[in-house]
Amino acid sequence: MRCSMAISRRAGAGAGWLLAAGALALAVGCTAVNPATGGREIALPGTAASAVAAGWISGDAARQRLRGAATGAGVSALPAGSVRYYMDVQESKLREQLDGSGVGVVRKGDDVTLSMPAAVAFGADGAELNAAFGGVLDAVAALLRKYDKTVIEVAGHGDTGAGGEHQQSLSARRAAAVAAYLEQRGIRRSRLVTIGAGDGHPVASNDSAEGRARNRRVEMTLSPLVASGG
Repeated sequence: MRCSMAISRRAGAGAGWLLAAGALALAVGCTAVNPATGGREIALPGTAASAVAAGWISGDAARQRLRGAATGAGVSALPAGSVRYYMDVQESKLREQLDGSGVGVVRKGDDVTLSMPAAVAFGADGAELNAAFGGVLDAVAALLRKYDKTVIEVAGHGDTGAGGEHQQSLSARRAAAVAAYLEQRGIRRSRLVTIGAGDGHPVASNDSAEGRARNRRVEMTLSPLVASGG
């Protein structure tokens, strides 16, 4: 059973609310509500992914360009009044499909982010997808084909353990590998943007091996196409 809880932010607490909320939510299966964004930002129990993902990082201009390209390619947009329900349904189905896969599902406002640990998706220090992970991406692609009124950012992330230039390159290649696999499974290129984020968006401390492992990931963020004036 899922529950939701609002957590008030105290002065000087910084990101501390996330740590407390994450511990409680992961223990009892709750979804915490970030007071800054209003979004649900805790993954379900049983996932190996970090509880909090960076979400869309390409910027609003990039998102708008992608939305324009998608609609220009024939992907229809959603009336504004139906966006929340559309993304709620998609989030629910993704959580069901990905339960136990190691992939975290994070909701921020109307965006849904899938956080894929590098240790699950790739070989050590490589950008070739693990064969066993193909089944996970097949399930994701099937839902993305059915719920096609979204644009998708695929962002690779790294840690600080092997130098910034190496992590930048590796994160970009991993993002490209995931995007290419989705294209092969019928996802239109006009819906996709890839970015290598390197070590610039950590979700854990890089001071420990466990933290660095959590930072090595690919995030796939789904953002709804909303009709102008809809």
